[in-house]
Amino acid sequence: MIEAEVHFSLHNFLRSQAGFPSWPHHLTMARLVARALRLGRSALIQVGAVCGYQGRYRTSFIASALMWHGPVIIVAQEAVQQLLLRVEIPRLQQWLPANKAIRTGDAWPNAEFQGLLLTSPEAWLKGQFAGGDRFPQGIPTIIDGVDNLEDWVRHQLTQDIQPDDWEQLMLACPNQAEVIREARIQLTHQLFQHPVNPYQCYLISQPEIEILSRLYLALDQANLPDNWKNFWQQFQTLDENLSPPGPPALFWATIAHRQGLFSLHYAPMELGEILSPIWQRQPVVLIGSAIEPETEAPLFRQRLGLDDLTCLKFSAERQAEAIQLYVPYKLPLPNTPEFQAAFIHKVRTLVCLSATAPGLTVVLVGDVPLKSQVAAILASEFGSRVQVEKTCLDENGILISGWEFWREHQRVLPAPHLLIIATLPLPSLENPLVAGRVARYKRLHQDWFRLYLLPAALSELQRAIAPVRESQGIVALLDSRVVNRSYGAQILAALSPLARINYLDPSLFSNTDEENSA
Repeated sequence: MIEAEVHFSLHNFLRSQAGFPSWPHHLTMARLVARALRLGRSALIQVGAVCGYQGRYRTSFIASALMWHGPVIIVAQEAVQQLLLRVEIPRLQQWLPANKAIRTGDAWPNAEFQGLLLTSPEAWLKGQFAGGDRFPQGIPTIIDGVDNLEDWVRHQLTQDIQPDDWEQLMLACPNQAEVIREARIQLTHQLFQHPVNPYQCYLISQPEIEILSRLYLALDQANLPDNWKNFWQQFQTLDENLSPPGPPALFWATIAHRQGLFSLHYAPMELGEILSPIWQRQPVVLIGSAIEPETEAPLFRQRLGLDDLTCLKFSAERQAEAIQLYVPYKLPLPNTPEFQAAFIHKVRTLVCLSATAPGLTVVLVGDVPLKSQVAAILASEFGSRVQVEKTCLDENGILISGWEFWREHQRVLPAPHLLIIATLPLPSLENPLVAGRVARYKRLHQDWFRLYLLPAALSELQRAIAPVRESQGIVALLDSRVVNRSYGAQILAALSPLARINYLDPSLFSNTDEENSA
């Protein structure tokens, strides 16, 4: 069977590679992927946050894809594709008894092709939503990095009305040009009355719904441009479903204050029903790092319409991946006026105590104003060592970063010896898009915190600290909700393996330095 062939060949390859990054689950994962290819049965594999950060697991599924006798699609982001093409695939091809053709592209090459196609999530999803034969049905598909799958899908399904589209609408409906112009003026006036928020976006409100509804009734529906037709089709569901269970789509506006312009957007609220038919077209192997604490990932599967599939979650290498975790007991709660001053004082203390230890210090702050304030205070004391969301840093630099920047750039930065986290990365209800999704959970009388906010925070937190596990450094989580709220136990369990620290002194960092150099 293919499982035995892959196991034997990959085992020989791993034994031949002196200094190859070790991972105890290579053979198990390769066999599972090979089994999924042979049986045509879908699978969901969680490789762990550290392995996901390092990317060591990719050797396993590439070996299975190369040795499988039939065609395979690998869906991965561009940077990962380049790594596979330049490193993983050539290295494996020298050892494996396989001579499979390799192609990259946005569509399946031709009906006769029996090789391996590498494509991007954007191209694959676009092909699936468009239908047709861009990617023929029945071809086994491996999707790498599915921690971000929801974001990829929402981005692909989001439709926009940009400022230029209003000009196109007036050209298409010249007899209603004045009505269109007046509606645009009214919308601009209404939207710019919203209080400023850091996200520069706002859910469509009732007065704005009424303006758009009047415009819709005044237009000649037969002559609308396609993007406007799509917008109105979705907009009618919003106007007709203001009572529970709520609208099936999320409508919002983004504002460019300096230019005095706005854009309209909509995206589906629920993805499960949209995606479910896609999973039936071919067997899929979904690979992520830290999707959910549970092996079966029930919430993730429900949100994405994944029904019957094999689930596997690899355990952490407890000794090698342990972090030292400092969580203060008496720090004020993040939503209190006292938190900001106490947090800044604690950050200064941590940075000063670790000043002589070599290595990168990262301060993760989700709140934009607080991030700027922390950066200014630390820069006044530590000078150019302090940088805000930059990748060019001194050897002992201090990086002040938001969650998104750290997630996107942590692989190109050295593993920090100290990671300071201001607050748990719970999606902010000040973000209108988060508030819109929470409102739907509330209308359905569901526990929006435990079904949405907490799982999102756990996944983000595990991925954020993965580089610190590699350096066996220190994580300072300065959010006392971890010790004062009932869900704190789930957070600590997600951060395991760890050793709790209840004190701070310089020897803590010198010991870490000595262990790393040893």
